[in-house]
Amino acid sequence: MGGGLLVVGDVVTDVVARHRGPLASATDTAADIRTVPGGAGANAACWAAHSGCPDVRLLARVGRDSAGWHDLRLRRAGVRPLLIPDADAPTATVIALVDTATAERTFLTDSGAVHRMNPADWSPALLDGVSHLHLSGYLLFAGPSRELAFAARKSARLAEVTVSLDPASTGFIHALGVDRFLAMAEGTDVLLPNADEASFLTGLPEPADAAAKLSRQFPLVAVTLGAAGALVAAAGEVVAEAAAPQATALDSTGAGDAFTGAFLAARLTGASPREAAEAGCRAGALAVGVVGGRPPGTP
Repeated sequence: MGGGLLVVGDVVTDVVARHRGPLASATDTAADIRTVPGGAGANAACWAAHSGCPDVRLLARVGRDSAGWHDLRLRRAGVRPLLIPDADAPTATVIALVDTATAERTFLTDSGAVHRMNPADWSPALLDGVSHLHLSGYLLFAGPSRELAFAARKSARLAEVTVSLDPASTGFIHALGVDRFLAMAEGTDVLLPNADEASFLTGLPEPADAAAKLSRQFPLVAVTLGAAGALVAAAGEVVAEAAAPQATALDSTGAGDAFTGAFLAARLTGASPREAAEAGCRAGALAVGVVGGRPPGTP
């Protein structure tokens, strides 16, 4: 096994505000605020490179004003950026409100240039040398970017390249509709939801039951469970479980993306579902120890 990994998804400018105590309405709340590069697709690509994948590429659309800043940071993380500058929309921006007591976060999202991705941004030649295509679920929540995702998946099928999908957001799935989302995700080889997304997509509260049900539609399903680790299901049953290493959580932003990147990197080297899930959990534990969604030490 081996070969390149192409991620098609989102590059985001993250504004991370770590606040101490409850948010105070109509007045000031003290916080540590940082602006860092992010985005589910970009983060996953960086973590795949960090986890040893030698050829990671990222196709994304960004605002022209910040294209250079994001390009440089992706290259420094070992990712080959295929960024499309957009003159009419800014780079997507997310304000992440992080409660320091729990490290849990709330997102305020401006999708910006992400949803302006369209089929004209795609070429089957982008799959040259690629063994696996990963799609960010955020692409499915707007018409033009959805058509791009469909075009990319069709090209992958013709090239016998496997495809994975991160469902991305229960809020956006709710707006789109569960049945519609699942229909759009048809043809995906690996689905990578977190526990909340798996439950929302199936109506089943237990992650193992939800994963098993989803694996009747998708060949491999890896569900992240936060501090409880992860589990993997195939053909209607759980086939592997992985524990999460102990970690001191500063910011849970990007922990799921870290799991995705490391899981896919491991699978590309022939790792079993259990081994890949363990690699993903190790990356997730590292991710919660840094502010933002990129690997530690990424400039």
